[in-house]
Amino acid sequence: MLRYIVRRLLISIPVLLGITMITFAAYNLAPGDPISAMIDPSVPVAPEVLEKMKEDLGLNKPVYVRYVIWLKEALRGNLGYAYNSSTPVLKKIGDRLPATLALTTSAMLLAIGLGVPLGVYSALRQYSALDYVLTFFAFVAVSIPAFFFALGIIYIFSVRLGLFPVQGLRDPDAANQVLDFLRHLALPATALGLERIAGFQRYTRSAVLEVLGQDYMTTARAKGLPERTVLWRHGFRNALISMITILSLNIPGLFGGAFVIEWIFSWPGMGQLAVSSVNMRDYPTLMGIALIGSTLVLLSNLLADILYAIADPRIRYT
Repeated sequence: MLRYIVRRLLISIPVLLGITMITFAAYNLAPGDPISAMIDPSVPVAPEVLEKMKEDLGLNKPVYVRYVIWLKEALRGNLGYAYNSSTPVLKKIGDRLPATLALTTSAMLLAIGLGVPLGVYSALRQYSALDYVLTFFAFVAVSIPAFFFALGIIYIFSVRLGLFPVQGLRDPDAANQVLDFLRHLALPATALGLERIAGFQRYTRSAVLEVLGQDYMTTARAKGLPERTVLWRHGFRNALISMITILSLNIPGLFGGAFVIEWIFSWPGMGQLAVSSVNMRDYPTLMGIALIGSTLVLLSNLLADILYAIADPRIRYT
């Protein structure tokens, strides 16, 4: 297993390198440049001043030269400085990353904590009234865009009922900071996790139904094992393989969905930072976000492979 993990980490290096090359080229070949975002279009600027600004930022060099310079500095742990504030990119990301991790982790835990039990119960009560209700809920939840659902719960729970705050991370004047943080987290985590709840429910139901019809389940019952033991030790564990796959595939979408949700709820995370950086054409910050996000996705795929071996002893990586 250790050799497999090391090999996967080594394979991830060229993959990550390819991602950074494509991302860097896409950002720098897009229309516009950081200089036009910094100056007032209504005020004329001399061409020599524009050239001096480009030279100061290194934008007068070819794209491949700038990429090599960025890569050398990134290998040293330096992701550069933001164009609009001269703040180190690592500091900007470090200030925003905990908020994004809190939001995405809460949404994933909510999806697993609700979606998996509902899917198991729906499979065990196949074709019952509750099974039809849960299946209908799953299709509706998957069909509703996250931003539309977010606006809906803002209107109901914040505007009309006033139960939850609508923006920000916390209220500095709150008496209980932990409870206040959870109140701020409730709506964005629910909006981000709704689609995942429905997805986990559907896939868990399908995986459990497939397992229930296997011969080893019949054999376990024939041995006289209690039904609870048959379901959880033999059934649910074998269904975990499909669920781990869905979990690993949902992590990239979770980070992508957080960009929209963070903007709607003014959640001070990486998503909001990425949107503002796109508007300002802040290439170093965008590259830092892409590098951190890609690394997290690659590590999540490695984690899924490790969980495969833990869930199913038949899987061994040599």
